Amino acid sequence: MKKSEIKFVIELDDKNLPKNIQWDASDKEEDGMENSKSISLNVWDNLNQSTLRIDLWTDDMSVVEMKRFYIDIIGGMAQTILNSTGDEYMSEEMKDLCDRMVKHLNEETKNAQK
Repeated sequence: MKKSEIKFVIELDDKNLPKNIQWDASDKEEDGMENSKSISLNVWDNLNQSTLRIDLWTDDMSVVEMKRFYIDIIGGMAQTILNSTGDEYMSEEMKDLCDRMVKHLNEETKNAQK
């Protein structure tokens, strides 16, 4: 059986806030650690039948980048729910939410530039 490994290295400041986030994966094309501004990790807890979440971001990630990050996550989840369950309704609802959030973010960004 093949095994794959994903590794995160988080440098914290004196207040225990992420200053630097790096990641590596055994199946990644490029060798070595890569920098990132944010990670969002979700794990299903079988014992408690709930989701464990780890959300970390560095202070140099902009608000707009954070909003785009979460829109992308929800869009990816829409495809995953379709692939894993075949539930087209849930997938489309999530995609529609992403479309509304993209529109909101675009308007917000446009208004901020005025």
